[in-house]
Amino acid sequence: MNSTFTDAFLRAAERHAAWGAEQLEALGHRLPRGPWTADLDQCVYQRADLTMRIGLLGTYDLAEQTWLWGWANPGLGGSAVVAASERIAEFGRANGVSELQNPGVELSGFGDPRLAAETLALVGMGVLGAPGYIGEPAGPGTRVYFAPDDPQIQPAALDPITMPRFLLTGAGVLQHSAHDVVIGYFAHHGVPVEVAADRIHAHFPDGSTAEITFDVLGRIAAINATASRR
Repeated sequence: MNSTFTDAFLRAAERHAAWGAEQLEALGHRLPRGPWTADLDQCVYQRADLTMRIGLLGTYDLAEQTWLWGWANPGLGGSAVVAASERIAEFGRANGVSELQNPGVELSGFGDPRLAAETLALVGMGVLGAPGYIGEPAGPGTRVYFAPDDPQIQPAALDPITMPRFLLTGAGVLQHSAHDVVIGYFAHHGVPVEVAADRIHAHFPDGSTAEITFDVLGRIAAINATASRR
């Protein structure tokens, strides 16, 4: 019984952690409060007055403490709603990430199985480049996770003001490699970087820059931004 994720999964997860936190916050501001419904045949999710197209990432069984990817659901295999999760499995096979390519993941050995399930959903959305994920209760013992696939839900843009907070949040999610967290965040935003062992320089389109430095333990030590002089 595993009590932690594999190194291959952690490497993938770190690259999506800060960007994922940013997207989830933005999506949270966009979603209204209220009851929800989903039509899986039509790939449609609705909460209150917001209706959007979605894909099914997977489901988490609270009693069994197991995660099942959408493509492996016996009643949904090959359907349009699980096409996104099939792409996650392809990524897993191509990069040797067992948690992403196997039908299910046993999480009962983890210290916080529910948090582990949320981490799987976050990495799934990161692999897809989806602007967040939505987790909802689906009965007394199951949670279901969707990824928005709708032009009305756009990815959050990089904001230099909030960037440091998301980098620090992402570095704290798994505490595996802050270096990979920073590189992944800027890669998601298409921002070129210069990488050294103890620092990363990011160059923004407006000419401004950011320097992220790391201490001897690999943790983020400082984040300094310089405005453009244009």
